[in-house]
Formats: sequence, C-alpha cells, structure tokens
Amino acid sequence: MVLSSELRTQILRHYHVEKWRPGTIARQLHIHRDTVQRVLAQAGLPKIGAPPRPSQIDAYLPFIQQTLLRFPTLTANRLYAMVYERGYRGSPRHFRHLISLYRPRSITEAFQDVRPRFDAFGWMLAVLQKKVAVQELKYQTDDLPDLEVLLNRLYVGKLSDRNKALAIIAWRRGLTGRTICGFLGISSSTYNVYKRTFTEGGSQALFSRKSPPRKSENETLKAMIFRVLHEPPSNYDINRTTWTMHLLRKVLGENGNAACPEVIRAITRAAGYRWRKARIVLTSADPDYSEKLDHIRSILANLKSDEAFFSIDEYGPFVIKMYSGCRLSSPGEQPVVPQWQKSRGSLIVTAALELSSNQITHFYSDSKNTDEMIRMMNVLVVKYSDRRKIYLSWDAASWHIAKRLNENIKEHNASVTTSGRVVVETAPLPAGAQFLNVIESVFSGMSRAIIQNSDYPSLDDAKRAIDRYFDERNYQFQKHPRRAGRKIWGKERSLATFSDSNNCKDPRYR
Repeated sequence: MVLSSELRTQILRHYHVEKWRPGTIARQLHIHRDTVQRVLAQAGLPKIGAPPRPSQIDAYLPFIQQTLLRFPTLTANRLYAMVYERGYRGSPRHFRHLISLYRPRSITEAFQDVRPRFDAFGWMLAVLQKKVAVQELKYQTDDLPDLEVLLNRLYVGKLSDRNKALAIIAWRRGLTGRTICGFLGISSSTYNVYKRTFTEGGSQALFSRKSPPRKSENETLKAMIFRVLHEPPSNYDINRTTWTMHLLRKVLGENGNAACPEVIRAITRAAGYRWRKARIVLTSADPDYSEKLDHIRSILANLKSDEAFFSIDEYGPFVIKMYSGCRLSSPGEQPVVPQWQKSRGSLIVTAALELSSNQITHFYSDSKNTDEMIRMMNVLVVKYSDRRKIYLSWDAASWHIAKRLNENIKEHNASVTTSGRVVVETAPLPAGAQFLNVIESVFSGMSRAIIQNSDYPSLDDAKRAIDRYFDERNYQFQKHPRRAGRKIWGKERSLATFSDSNNCKDPRYR
C-alpha cells in the first residue's frame, strides 16, 4: 500500500507532538498498526515509550542495512538465507515483517506520494450514495447503454442486483476488476460473468432470472422410474418381491439415470403414487412380464394399415346414485351426499379402444364373463370387417383367458379361409398389470367427467350420458384423426397410448 505524504505527516505529528502510541494512531487514522510502525522506522526518529526488548535480529541489523542500501530490491527471502548462514535463527515470517520496517523507500514510491491519486472506493461509495450526478456518470462511463436501468436497480434493487449494476458502472468507469471485487466482496469469476452477460445481452440479460431446470421434471427420468417400478425386482436379479428406495436408486444409477430419493419421491407423488397404499398397483409379479411386454411392443411397432389393435376392459359394476365431488356452491350452501341411498340400478360398461384411430366401441353388460368377451369379439369383427387382422389385448382376468374364449377364437380363425372373415389374435397383458391397459385412462376420464359429482335420476339417464361422452370423443378423433396418445380427451389421467411407464388405471374411480 502506497501512503500519501499527508498521511505520513499526520502519523509523525501524532506520534511526536501528541505523544500518541502507534495503536492509537492506527485506530484513529483507520490504518494497520504495522503501517504506523513502518513509517516511524523509516523516519529514523527515536521512539517514545519503554525501550524495546532485545531481539535476535539486533546483532544483524548493520549487515542488513548495508545490504539493503547496496541492493534495495533484494527480496526478504534471499536476505533471510544470507542472515541464516550467519547464525540468525528467527522465523522467516517475522523476519519478512522486520525487513519491511527497515527497507529504504524507493524513488518511485517517493514520487507517487506527490501525485494526485484517484480514490476508487470513494468514487464507488459516492455513486451508491447518489452523490454523483447522472450527467456526470454518463460522461465518466462514455454514455453507458441502459444507464438509467442500472441506476434504478442500484438504488431500489436487492443486493445481487445492486452488485451487478455497480460492477458494470465501475467497469465502464475504468476501474480494475480487483478494485471492484474488493469493494463489492465478490469473486473475479462472478465479476467476469456480469461483464460477459451485459456485453452479450445488455441489462435485460443481466437481471433476468434463470431458474435451473428441475431434475424431477425430466421426462426421460420419469419414464425410466415408472418403467422400473412396473417390473418385478427379480427382473434385475434382486431377491425381493417389492421395491425399496435404496434398490430403486441402485437400478436407476446402473441404467444411467441416477437420482436422489427426494427427486424420486417428487416424481412418484406428482403422479399420484403413495408407497404405503397397497391399492395403487406399482408392480407386476408376472414372471413373463418382459416377454409379454416385448410381444405387444413388436405388434404395435409393425402394425399395418389393414390391422387394428384393441385395448379391452370393463368399467364397473357401479351403482347409479348421488356421488360426491367438488362443485360450485352459493354462499351459505353446503352440498351433502347421504350416506345411505337407494340404488337406482347398476351398470357394467364393456368397451374396446382401437389405438390407431382412437375410437371407442362399447355396450352394456349384465355381468363380467366369457360370453361378454365373445360378444365383444363378434362386434369388433363386424365393425372392422375391412381389416385383415385384429389384435385383442386385455388383462389377466379369468374370463379373459377362459378356455371357451380361446376355443371360440380358434373356431373363428379356422373359418377365415372359407368365409374371408377377419383374423383374430390375442395379445394378453402381464398378470397384475392393469396399469398398462390403455383403455383404463379413458375410463378414468369418463369417470371424472360424468360419473363423479353426478346424480342421475335413472339408469337410462346414466346410459345416455355415457353414450354421449363416447360419441363426442369418437367424433373428435374422427374429425382430427390421430393415434392414441397424441391428444388427451377430457380428464384422462394418462396419455391414451401403450407405454410401460404409464399408469392408466386410476385407483380412485372405483
């Protein structure tokens, strides 16, 4: 630190005239005590107070002073090595401190005392305190762009914005990065980021808030988590029947999708999953899960224009009565639903979703049995008679895999060569994998749209509402043809598309 001649004069005056101690001078002039000691030693005047205690360096002072007179720029480390060879055993750190007291002043330093010095800290403080006029700032910063915006952030913004604004203004004023960082208490890398951002995008980029992307919103990670959860742990050579957080993290990491428990928990909770609720089906225990899944994938990947793939299931039975739900109520009105109600009838909706055209075919059944599945097959064969082959996909319910149903399909296919009818082939889902049944998402949307919060007076009214819902849905996709999954209808909880990461079944609607 280069001291001005005025400050040196004040130090010597307070020490010899006012009889102040070095510590008092340092506190009053806001400088370090070692600085005061160095000025007094360089002045060569006797110190006031008790005589100093003998020091190891006293015997070597003549040699040190003579050496410094001959070689003023000799480093303290080199001088220490020379004195050490002559018997000095003091510490290097303390020796460097003593040398700074006895080193003679250079001509350059003496010349700098008489030159006017720019007080950078004082100027930055004046800008903060609004003591520098705006016009003067414009002149000093060479008409800095967006100066008004920077000054507004400097005076009314939060700390980070104030640092950014003052850093840019001081930079354009010509202050060094070291001075700016020292005043603001920021690192040089942060200062360089401020400069680069302002240079590339101006004040708008400098003060923009860019929140980092959340890992819990990564679609690839989401799909991988649910894909793993839907498979039994034995598929990954894990001797367990259910997943734990530790094992799930391990498998994700091994597949290149590492995630912490908080991220995994946020993704599963956002999808409506709760680890402690057994009614939410997260895992299929089917040992042939992967083989059946690959078979369905291969069918969908190679599905031709003269083929159709159907997702089939039943909705119900459900009772026609008043259902609870959230509704808009007038002030003071409290909607209530009686706990005990007289049933107005019950319904079972048997439906099939064609994935290529996103069309629903449905009818009402009295019960869930094999006869209804045969009836559905016959309805689809007639409706899609222009197709060469249709695939029927359903879950592992007993009436879906009955022997009589398989025999009926075999008899039908045997007559194809003579009658020219449509070939029927099954693509069953893995056992306990209702979450893969695409039509479940359509049932979920229907339930939320017209069943929940309903109060149909009769069975026919409920049927008319269901028929209208499916008719409007089919019309929408007839008018705008799209494969299942590219558009969600109503309030379907998942994309109406086949994916091993989907959870099409909503555990709350029945």
